[in-house]
Amino acid sequence: MNVELFVPCFVDQLYPETAKNTYKILQKAGCKVIYNPEQTCCGQPAYNAGFWDEAKTVGSKFLNDFSEQNYIVSPSASCTGMVKNSYNDLFFNTAIHNKCRNIQSHIHELSDFLINVLKKDYFGAELLGRAVFHDSCSGLRECKIKEEPRRLLNKVLGLELVEMKDNEVCCGFGGTFSVKFDAISTAMAEQKVQNALATGAEFIISTDASCLLQIQAYIDKNNLPIKTMHLADVLATGWGNV
Repeated sequence: MNVELFVPCFVDQLYPETAKNTYKILQKAGCKVIYNPEQTCCGQPAYNAGFWDEAKTVGSKFLNDFSEQNYIVSPSASCTGMVKNSYNDLFFNTAIHNKCRNIQSHIHELSDFLINVLKKDYFGAELLGRAVFHDSCSGLRECKIKEEPRRLLNKVLGLELVEMKDNEVCCGFGGTFSVKFDAISTAMAEQKVQNALATGAEFIISTDASCLLQIQAYIDKNNLPIKTMHLADVLATGWGNV
């Protein structure tokens, strides 16, 4: 199966290892992974800030950078949700309406693709410790992902997955929200981390690097005994030098 890898600009700039691990996981799942180095952003920052004309320009490039025939997989529920849902606002009843619809039907967040398309949940990963899973707002509400990442994590050797209080509550990132409303954002991150610590967890895992950046920043600032990991990084742990 040919699969096109969509690496969001956020992941490309701050978490390149997550992108590489996504590539490795898809290969291990039996896919031929295609990466277009000309890809950039999906347009979400501009769209969320209200600059829809600029978002449409960036989104048009995205639609040209990917094909209509292959599955498109991304290690970001946020960016996947942008394409699957918000592109309706930008490209409905335009000249590229049909192309947009085709790409929307083919794009998947990583765990959604592995579980619901490939029907695979075991990749030989090993990670010792206790973890909680943070449901990102985009994953839960835009991509309708909840059980998929948990099924994958429950197959990781040595990992004990537990549920924390209010795991579906936002971490406080929200893009520019964390800049414009710093105090509220920090309080939300504090609540998330404290709920995780209350379970005795050593890891907070999520499908979105943006959430993990927000949570890890609070952890680092307060020197707390817990760390964040992206789902893709967990699934690629314990392979040795594969």
